[in-house]
Amino acid sequence: MRQFVKQAVVPYERDARMTAHGPSDALRIELNALARRAGLFAPQLSAELGGLGLTHLQQALVFEAAGYSPLGPIALHCAAPDEGNMHLLAKVANAAQRDRYLRPLAAGECRSCFAMTEPHPGAGSDPAQLATTARRTANGYVVQGRKWLITGAANAGFMILMARTEADGQNLGATMFLVPLPNPAVRIVRLIDSLDSSFSEGHAELAIDALEVGAADVLGEVGQGLRYAQVRLAPARLTHCMRWLGAAMRASEIALGYARQRHAFGKPLAEHEGIGFMLADNDMDLHVARLTTWQAAWLLDQGKSARHESSRAKVIVSEALYRVADRCVQILGGLGITGDTVVQQVFRELRAFRLYDGPSEVHRWAIARRLASGEPRAGERK
Repeated sequence: MRQFVKQAVVPYERDARMTAHGPSDALRIELNALARRAGLFAPQLSAELGGLGLTHLQQALVFEAAGYSPLGPIALHCAAPDEGNMHLLAKVANAAQRDRYLRPLAAGECRSCFAMTEPHPGAGSDPAQLATTARRTANGYVVQGRKWLITGAANAGFMILMARTEADGQNLGATMFLVPLPNPAVRIVRLIDSLDSSFSEGHAELAIDALEVGAADVLGEVGQGLRYAQVRLAPARLTHCMRWLGAAMRASEIALGYARQRHAFGKPLAEHEGIGFMLADNDMDLHVARLTTWQAAWLLDQGKSARHESSRAKVIVSEALYRVADRCVQILGGLGITGDTVVQQVFRELRAFRLYDGPSEVHRWAIARRLASGEPRAGERK
């Protein structure tokens, strides 16, 4: 995997199809073809779906190698949101939905998006504020609402949509719906300019107006959307940690190489204590981030929910990797703020990582709540 990403994927990083809103679909398709020929396409999927059937711990090794390039996860079809959506569909979708949505997605014939986040005053970190509604009718449901920061919505083949379900004036809870795209009732208001630029087609704001969905479009059970979101989010937090660990490793390698070669005040930068300490701190942060991720992945492989451990990993890893990227920019000096190396992009991406799939503050709150309640944790010694 490392060899494939370094030799086949890294040269595409300066491709004109790598835009401010992420790689275009044409670039994704070309990279997917390279991964297929190398036998590395969608390694996280089961053998039945054409993957390698890796465990979560094995994925940690492979996804880190993929993350060495911002385009690596795109090429290998293990990037967000598709990777998390495939995991969710494999766990929750019925046979007909698997055939219609999961199999084409697994084969890379289309992309998907996950529409949960809403602009103010709708749902963000607090899903209880879900404002998009699905009102029951004689023929199914009519959905009305607005979503934003929906990754990969432009040119996606379908959407997993979260809405508050209502029937006869009663709130039935959040429900997930499968919506083929494009759909005239789902309009892309804009592509949002953002710090990060590694996700296919970037992030969109959507207006949903009188979208009709039927009972066959419900993913799982009515009112169980928030529970299914946890099925998706706990592993997805970890796969983000795995991928961005690879990116931070790349930035650290570049900074270390520069510090060994660049001279100032009569000796290499690496021999100055200020720079040397930053390199040492990078080494320690990367080590802790890797072991934290591996431990949570191992717990998932033991059949544990690992909600506490995945929250802990999300905070530890996102903040440690951001520190690494920040130091790398500092070590590179003026070079670090230019596009001459990938470090500038890694820095931007890792700042965004501290927010998505739950900002650090929300995970700290959840961790503290479990500690205060005495709730048992998957990795706790008895």
